[in-house]
Amino acid sequence: MMQGAARTAGQVASVVGLAVAVALFLSVAAVRHGFFDMQVYYGALTWWVHDGGEIYDYLRPFTQYGFTYPPFAALAMLPMAYLPWTAAIAVSVSATVVVTALVFHWMIDPISRRAGWTRWYALAVALCLAAAYEPMRETVNFGQVNMLLLFLVAVDLLRLLPRGSRWAGVGIGLATAIKLTPGIFIVYLLVTRRWRAAFTAMGAATGATLLAAALFPDASREFWTEALWNTSRVGELAFVSNQSLQGVVARLNPQEPSTLVWLVLVVATLALWVWRSRRAAAAGDEAAGLALTGAVMCLVSPVTWVHHLVWLLPALILLVDNATAAPAGGRRRRALLAAAVVAYALLISRIVWAWEKDFTGLDGFLGSNTYVWISLAVLAFLPLRHDSTTAGSARDPSGVPQLGEVDRGTPAGERHGVGRPDAVR
Repeated sequence: MMQGAARTAGQVASVVGLAVAVALFLSVAAVRHGFFDMQVYYGALTWWVHDGGEIYDYLRPFTQYGFTYPPFAALAMLPMAYLPWTAAIAVSVSATVVVTALVFHWMIDPISRRAGWTRWYALAVALCLAAAYEPMRETVNFGQVNMLLLFLVAVDLLRLLPRGSRWAGVGIGLATAIKLTPGIFIVYLLVTRRWRAAFTAMGAATGATLLAAALFPDASREFWTEALWNTSRVGELAFVSNQSLQGVVARLNPQEPSTLVWLVLVVATLALWVWRSRRAAAAGDEAAGLALTGAVMCLVSPVTWVHHLVWLLPALILLVDNATAAPAGGRRRRALLAAAVVAYALLISRIVWAWEKDFTGLDGFLGSNTYVWISLAVLAFLPLRHDSTTAGSARDPSGVPQLGEVDRGTPAGERHGVGRPDAVR
């Protein structure tokens, strides 16, 4: 009992120390955006609900930024118009923290069980590290909805789909109706031949969109015919915060970015994604499917601001997961941990902003697109479950699969959790 108490005290002290270190780091590194994006949402909804204006006609004063999400997003955000500004901020931040904790719990629990870590301790450490992660702190400081969308997708891929639930796909559908880019997860379900979940997602997205159209016909008509196609409302493609393939191409020639080059890169990237996603699905590795599709979404979307890169968080967690599943002291474990540390260090460093004003030359090309290179590396090299098991995971003499090893005799639809086999069946 004394040893357990001492261990708990040590864990509490280390979490407090890490939290203080992260707070000091944020005091220096974090940029305070004053919930800029949330001000756009709040202003647009107030203009729409209380002032009688059309939501897509609203522009934040002295800026070109307006409400760019589909009408169903306006419906989902509608309660914000009836809250004081400070209460709206509190709800936004609290919701982001809660859904982040849930997604982390689902993905980190297999690691903590395998490594023998206390669950609350592993989650607390992960949340502290996430607070320093630039896309996460940008999501919070802008008042963005990225983690809420990731949560909706994760519910489907990490909880419902592995259990064969008839509701699998609803979260992806709702996320797509709120913001169009998560629609690539519907494509993921299609290319991996999960037909029921794919059609459920399409049905949910269509139903939510039609509901918004029935309630707000004028706003829906304006969005689908005008606002959706007005790219000037989202910002400059060559801006260094745009860490997508389109951003890479735009920074090569900001005045006349090549559409052909961008399309070639997108097609090649999607082909790689389809191949790797099918391999992940064949292994029942839904967590890898989530990570790969999140990475490709960031790459092929015309605009991927830094705060959108919260979609790389599952990949970073899976690097650690695969490392702990590899033989202790082996080269594979060291390589995977090194990859996770390097990627995380770069993604908290604001390194791309060193080329904000001048991204010309070889150093500008390499440095201003650092986060794009990380997304590409995730897509190409993130280990899949069967990759990690062929590297030397062992069975015990009884033949029971060990943590980190695939039970190849179990159908993919019967595996639980986030796509990892249980320790004992």
